[in-house]
Amino acid sequence: MHDDNLIPTNGTPELDSLMLTIKSFLEHLEYTLGKDKYSASRYDIFNALAYAVRDRMVEKWLDTQQHYYNSDHKRVYYLSMEFLMGRTLENSLINLGLLDEFKEAASSLGYDFNELVEDEQEAGLGNGGLGRLAACFLDSMATMAIPAYGYGIRYEYGIFRQKITDGAQVEIPDNWLRYRNPWELDRQEHLHPVKFSGRVVTVTIDGKPRHEWVDTEDVMAMAYDTPIPGYGNNTVNTMRLWCAKSSREFDLKFFNEGNYIRAVEKKMLTENISKVLYPADNVLEGKELRFKQEYFLASATVHDVIYRFKKMHKDLRLLPDKVAIQLNDTHPALAIPELLRVLIDLEGLSWDDAWGVTIRVFAYTNHTILPEALEQWPVWFFEQILPRHLLIIYEINDRFLDEVRSRFPGDDGRLARMSIIEEHWERKVKMAHLAIVGSHSVNGVAALHSEILKSNLFRDFFEMYPERFNNKTNGITQRRWLKKANPPLATLIGDRIGTGWVTDLYELEKLRPLAEEPAFRADWRRVKRENKELLAAYILKHNCIQVDVESLFDCQVKRIHEYKRQLLNVLHIITLYNRLKADPTQDIVSRTFIFGGKAAPSYVIAKLVIRLINAVGDVINRDQDVAGRLKVVFLANYSVSLAEMIFPAADLSEQISTAGTEASGTGNMKFALNGALTIGTLDGANIEIMEEVGRENIFIFGLTADEVAELKRKGYTPRDYYNRNLELQKVLDMISGGFFSPFDPNLFKPIVDSLLNQGDNYLLLADYASYVACQDEVSRLYRDQDDWSRRAILNSAGMGKFSSDRTIAEYAREIWGVSTVEVSAQAQHCLHDGVCLVEHRKDEGGSQVPEDL
Repeated sequence: MHDDNLIPTNGTPELDSLMLTIKSFLEHLEYTLGKDKYSASRYDIFNALAYAVRDRMVEKWLDTQQHYYNSDHKRVYYLSMEFLMGRTLENSLINLGLLDEFKEAASSLGYDFNELVEDEQEAGLGNGGLGRLAACFLDSMATMAIPAYGYGIRYEYGIFRQKITDGAQVEIPDNWLRYRNPWELDRQEHLHPVKFSGRVVTVTIDGKPRHEWVDTEDVMAMAYDTPIPGYGNNTVNTMRLWCAKSSREFDLKFFNEGNYIRAVEKKMLTENISKVLYPADNVLEGKELRFKQEYFLASATVHDVIYRFKKMHKDLRLLPDKVAIQLNDTHPALAIPELLRVLIDLEGLSWDDAWGVTIRVFAYTNHTILPEALEQWPVWFFEQILPRHLLIIYEINDRFLDEVRSRFPGDDGRLARMSIIEEHWERKVKMAHLAIVGSHSVNGVAALHSEILKSNLFRDFFEMYPERFNNKTNGITQRRWLKKANPPLATLIGDRIGTGWVTDLYELEKLRPLAEEPAFRADWRRVKRENKELLAAYILKHNCIQVDVESLFDCQVKRIHEYKRQLLNVLHIITLYNRLKADPTQDIVSRTFIFGGKAAPSYVIAKLVIRLINAVGDVINRDQDVAGRLKVVFLANYSVSLAEMIFPAADLSEQISTAGTEASGTGNMKFALNGALTIGTLDGANIEIMEEVGRENIFIFGLTADEVAELKRKGYTPRDYYNRNLELQKVLDMISGGFFSPFDPNLFKPIVDSLLNQGDNYLLLADYASYVACQDEVSRLYRDQDDWSRRAILNSAGMGKFSSDRTIAEYAREIWGVSTVEVSAQAQHCLHDGVCLVEHRKDEGGSQVPEDL
């Protein structure tokens, strides 16, 4: 297919590198994919390019893992049920410093690099902020040279693909692995058995009783590894995803009897564990599968961690000196009893030794304030699926409650509140309580959130273990969310203040004096307009809606949930519409309202809000009286790559959750980093953003968290607000009366009913007037484009605190006790004349055991 003589070397180092890149690309196209220039599709071209990029990462990857082994530093294991990584190609090239080289290589071969980037399938391994945060953390840990591994599940079907049909969300399977995933390497040698069901028996070993978990149904966890390159260094860390494999391919007995379906039935049922992200939890089968998924991740990871540790050390009491495990929310909390089981049942440690090790190893991050979102699993799930772990949890709880009794004698109410076992009509295991009791650190993800954990949600535990509670405000990686997502702005900033901000976001403080320069403000507006034009083109292509790039792009993109209050945004849109209808001649600031986000398939009211957004858009977008001054757009299938287009184009960022309900938020940071102004409540990280950018450069409205609590305590009557506010009254009457659903007048009545007759749980009506007045102030300021751009620059300048680099530095220093491990480019793994140059280390027994991925 190609002639190596056509690829000259021995020119400049840059030319040699370019030629080797082209050579690698052509070889992968021919030898890896078996294609030539006549048979290769554009997707084949993308894959060949991706494999060439992966080649450049693997060398550093092997060096990194070997260096970790040789240096024997403490390592971090980050457990998360979600990782929303986004597209990998361009992000990896940016971190490797090879973006321009690969663009030139693609161009020299006649391919449009930007088109190839669009062919990458996005791994749908998460739903919202939890997964995007985990992705940012992996990027930061690699960039900061922290020895770390991300552990998750390799879902064959990720979060569903969202289509909007007749205004309604329709879920389509996200078969992101239908083709190949060029970034992963399957590690078939890394198979860990994961046990389910069975029974527990007690045996005597060396005169001591020991539990054995027998007659189990085993599932094999197989590792798939993805390299995570750091920016501008030689570190390439690992994201390891577990895939469920049957312990036997088929049952030969049934096969020989001619019952072919039964012969493979066990295999199919077994492998369902890693089949889909978030199985429907409104049915028992879905809940049981989710429970199995969480244990599958926990068990496989614990065994993998111990496998790594035992290659160098024998005394498992030293595990906390070499291992830190971070639980990203309660989903992986079953790792706590699993580690105890391994240490006690398999390794023979005493309970006290095993418990001491466990507490020192684990740390827990809480991501939700809403009590109903805290996981609780029925005790009978454990009895049937994890019987040994139930006994361990009972033992943890008994010992813990004894400690509570000794600290707070006679306080039976406290005992009931703090018990890991919920003793109401259906006995349940409270996973958050298990995570707190079994960890040495419990952190919230924004200052307000952490205070609410201490003063309200987990007050009893804070009074018991005040030293365990701390705050780690979330952050985002500027490599993806500014340098990659917004190249024009990154270039503008770099040209004026340098590129130090890529690894030290506090460098953006240097933008503050530039905000006072008219020429720089003009350049800032030019970049924003370019980004708005790109998004407007996308909207026209995908939604067939023409939007005005001079209008204010008002954006709310996030998971659709009642507490995030997309509905409050809609109430304001209808209010503006009514004002225009009342006087079409009035001069208003044109707005394009942009929504995006997915509702859980079984979340009826959230899906109805999506229908309302689209129904309101249908009316407003076609009304000649409005004449384009208001447009409403719902962008289907919100994803990382779509977010990378929306954030740079946004003028206004909607962060309007009810105060005291949003743990942190990271979308608010991404918008502000890209120069959008925020309208929001004093909730989550909004408070800290306000402190950093200045109260005058953010739009704050609504009740505070304390005022929300006080209003609910006194008794909140939403109908009073309805009766007192004529604009609000008219908006709600239009929705309930079928104005936006003439063919089904009752369609949206449940929404209004939830507000007026079912308590308005998230206080939309209480905050409505304040929100509308604040939006009027937004419009007033937007008329002065020079002042608006000045404040936008100051928002970007104030984002230094919100880098995930800062967050990870705090985790490393204050929770994990790990340090950076700089990796030099030694390429010790290479083969030379048939001789492996991998350096071996001796373990405690004197054996030579090389590190492996």
